[in-house]
Amino acid sequence: MAAPKKRTSGSKKRIRKNIWKGKGYGAALKAFSLGKSLSTGNSKSFFVPNNSLKVSKRIIKNLNNLNRLGSKN
Repeated sequence: MAAPKKRTSGSKKRIRKNIWKGKGYGAALKAFSLGKSLSTGNSKSFFVPNNSLKVSKRIIKNLNNLNRLGSKN
């Protein structure tokens, strides 16, 4: 028969949990940084044609205008 395992200590649980959270925080930070560099056009790791940046900026501008018009009514 299988013997019961020993209970994991609280400190070991906390250590593992913090490592797990730290990995998620690092991934989120990296994704945010990449998104920021893409939006400003300073990305060195992705090739983004200039016309697509202009289009995306135009779309954002139109959405902002629509939001302003909607909030006035």
